[in-house]
Amino acid sequence: MSCNPSFGGIGKGHLVREVDALDGVCGRACDRSGVHYKVLNRCKGPAVWGLRAQIDRGRYKENVQKEILNTPLLTVHEASVEDLLLTEPEPDHPGKCQVTGVVLGDGSTVNAGSVVLTTGTFLRGVVLIGLETHPAGRLGDQPAIGLAQTLERLGFAVGRLKTGTPPRLAKDTIDFSSLEERVADNPPVPFSFLSESVWIKPEDQLSCYLTRTTPKAQQIIHDNLHLNNHVRETTRGPRYCPSLESKVLRFPNREHQVWLEPEGLESNVIYPQGMSMTLPPDLQEQVIKSIPGLEKAKMVQPGYGVQYDFLDPRQLTASLESRLVQRLFFAGQINGTTGYEEAAAQGVIAGINACLRVHGKAPFIVSRTEGYIGVLIDDLTTLGTNEPYRMFTSRVEFRMSLRPDNADARLTHRGFEEAGCVSQQRYEQAVKMRAALEDGIATLKSLQFSLSKWSQLIPEVPISSGRRSPVSAFDILQYPEANMEILERAVPEPLGKLAQWRELAERLKIEAAYEWCVINQQQEIEEVRRDEALELPEDLDYFAIDASLSAEVREKLDSNRPQTIGAVSRIPGITPAAIVNLLRFVKTKHHKTEKLKALPQTGKYLPGKMYSEKATSQRQISPELSEEEPESTFVKIPS
Repeated sequence: MSCNPSFGGIGKGHLVREVDALDGVCGRACDRSGVHYKVLNRCKGPAVWGLRAQIDRGRYKENVQKEILNTPLLTVHEASVEDLLLTEPEPDHPGKCQVTGVVLGDGSTVNAGSVVLTTGTFLRGVVLIGLETHPAGRLGDQPAIGLAQTLERLGFAVGRLKTGTPPRLAKDTIDFSSLEERVADNPPVPFSFLSESVWIKPEDQLSCYLTRTTPKAQQIIHDNLHLNNHVRETTRGPRYCPSLESKVLRFPNREHQVWLEPEGLESNVIYPQGMSMTLPPDLQEQVIKSIPGLEKAKMVQPGYGVQYDFLDPRQLTASLESRLVQRLFFAGQINGTTGYEEAAAQGVIAGINACLRVHGKAPFIVSRTEGYIGVLIDDLTTLGTNEPYRMFTSRVEFRMSLRPDNADARLTHRGFEEAGCVSQQRYEQAVKMRAALEDGIATLKSLQFSLSKWSQLIPEVPISSGRRSPVSAFDILQYPEANMEILERAVPEPLGKLAQWRELAERLKIEAAYEWCVINQQQEIEEVRRDEALELPEDLDYFAIDASLSAEVREKLDSNRPQTIGAVSRIPGITPAAIVNLLRFVKTKHHKTEKLKALPQTGKYLPGKMYSEKATSQRQISPELSEEEPESTFVKIPS
């Protein structure tokens, strides 16, 4: 963990759950290493809850290394990779050549059927502190220069991105007494589907603390921008995790939050989230001491910026294999992303597909309708990025279906059957949970009473009198006030067993809450499939139509001029939601056109006179024309 000591968050927590569903290691390691577990977005529905944890760096490193070193048939070789071994391409695959291994820093080689590159910030990396620059992937580590030159020589489109990290502070020099404390959840929610609980007792978790910047901090930054090369550089940095200098420039005269996060149970180091800086060290200390609670804080390590090469991810297929070099896969920051979770999601997919490629099997692809991983990879490989890409729930069209609670149901079965990456233990647990959910939903739906009976059984749940009788227990579970514990007390048999299994009870509640949302989303998907052959008008002005489409989507539609809805779905970067919205617009327009054709053909136009939908009476205008018509439309009046 080279930067922040945390995993998960809004959108990112979904990725960790999906990586875990495919038997990736980070979720399990977090459950054995966290010191503060928190579910973000609790005020909203479970579909957008963000599992997050502060991690003990030492424990995490130890747990991951233990798992890696104890993996059967896996050999670990610590060395720098300086070059690639290449040979003639396979005739039945795109690409100018084929990778057959790597060249290490000492000149030795490692042969391979596939190669996965996960270079992080090391590809021609440079560290910046004030006006000083040092070649490094991170402070104290050498960059990868030879590999960067090889990739450029092969013809890959290379870009430049930047990121940064805050100074580290000594915990025993901070005055926490005046700061806002944020306690962890009790009980903590694990990341992994295999974890019944996390390693730490709820009462032993550490707190985080909130402080804020002051006008003095802002003044120090403004007065010394000439001593900061990193901020003056034109290289694009992370929009959603900017440096403190960038925030002061973009949002002047504001307080900016600084979260003081522990780096470990026994560690004396505090990570000040939100205070990434690249000023000279002495000025960083001045900024630190201007912040409440940090007046006497000691800086253990200065903050710094990193600039590094990345490759345009549009040069990759959805399996993360390069289009230029066969059997060469890329994952993580080399593809323009930021964050451990985005890197882990790409890493597990690249690793699976590198293995499948060696065995001559079809690639393992997660679609946008199946997971956040699918959205991440589709965004990268079709749209590309010119700034560090971060996952958010807002990027996901079908987020009601793609929830943290059901990642195993969506991906574990596929991972076991198609990719061979899932253990027998995990697969059997997923099968058991799927069967229990199906049986539980069937039981709840079969248990039906009248509205009056339910009101007597569970008076604490305000049941709508407008509902039709009889009403099932599954319908009752959709009310926010209802849960399996309440239903079990009302109807012990047969609901007792369902309520006793805590995880099952929670998932049944979520399934009930989202049933109609999921059904509607599935109908949208089917609607697109059903109308793939629907023709689009040749003169359609995509910039003017009244449909919920982003400017980017409108530009793509205008430049490609697809003839059918099916053709729209094959344009890179067009999201499923955009296709649904365009389909509905075209069908509505077609329906109105047909209605106009059906109007009586007698009558006459009244020249020089216009009727708006508001000014024209219903006797003068056909009701089919009374919605969404332009204000200046000539209307034919029946004789």
